Amino acid sequence: MDAVPSRPGARLIHNEATTEIPVHLLFRDDPDPQPVPLRPAVVNRRQGTGEQPRTRRPVPAKPRAQVDPELVERPARVLPATVGVLAGLCGTAGCLATSWWAGVLSPLAGAALGLPAVAGAGLGPAQWAAYAGAGALGLFGFGGLARGSTGRAWVLGLFGRYRGTVRRTGLMWVNPLLLRRRVDVRLRHWRSEPLCAAEPGGVALRVVVLVVWRVRDTARAVLGVEDHEGYLRECVEAALARVPVEMPGSARASVAGETLTRLVSADAAAVGLEVYSVQPVRVEYAPELAAAMHRRRIAALDAQQRATMLTSVVDSVEDTVTRLTMRGLVELDDYERKVLVRDLTVAFCSGRAGDTVH
Repeated sequence: MDAVPSRPGARLIHNEATTEIPVHLLFRDDPDPQPVPLRPAVVNRRQGTGEQPRTRRPVPAKPRAQVDPELVERPARVLPATVGVLAGLCGTAGCLATSWWAGVLSPLAGAALGLPAVAGAGLGPAQWAAYAGAGALGLFGFGGLARGSTGRAWVLGLFGRYRGTVRRTGLMWVNPLLLRRRVDVRLRHWRSEPLCAAEPGGVALRVVVLVVWRVRDTARAVLGVEDHEGYLRECVEAALARVPVEMPGSARASVAGETLTRLVSADAAAVGLEVYSVQPVRVEYAPELAAAMHRRRIAALDAQQRATMLTSVVDSVEDTVTRLTMRGLVELDDYERKVLVRDLTVAFCSGRAGDTVH
């Protein structure tokens, strides 16, 4: 038997690279094979093109908004109001005593205060120094008195450095040299103006959302961002740009609120804000699309109603013909069955149409 002549040569695709496999590896029977180390996936270059091998690099994760990790709320050092009152009274008493010493105090005032009448020494350097010390003590004592209220806090700073937060209520004494910034830490809600959003199909919407939030970390809310209320507003707008919003009444209308709450809460947590709920309270089409979408919704509701009515008519006709035939009340051939079905369909449709109009 003649051997089959081999073809002159199989045509290969240009620049195709092939690899030879040793024959002993094809028939290797190793009961305990060693694992083969895997190398990073590399896309080989095409020969003759000059391209370099390209490795698949992992996609970097989205960076999170962060502030100074050392900027965390901590309680400030305050003293009881008694300390400030005593310091202020001591300063006032010192001013009166200096006036008596200098002879500036009138005899009647001195007698009323129980001070003996003496010849005044005059206003000299010592008297002015006593006035300055007593006045500074009085101003420092009375100037540091502050009253804390429920739901309010003070963020204290000195020369641009955070010195603590005061959440206490009642009368207290705070260093008057510290800069005080009042912060509302009560549970608050914000009803937004109409914001831009979109349906899952890309149709433009105008959405009004209700945000329930509060300041959790006063240091980050006041010092970590320029305006924490404006930052929260921007977070809500950014979340609405990423989350499609359903029209009210749909099955997935509540899913948008849960997703918005999760996104806004994650973005606002970096600046010390705690977001409890972000819920759309009014959803409407954009003004330029409102009329067209209203007609579209009416047409869809009309088509749905017609389909429901047709299904009901067909079921009623089928049930009527089946009962007449099964009970032996009539005997119908194909032509008579078709005529009966047609007449019943017309009668039922006319009755349903009349009920709908009424």
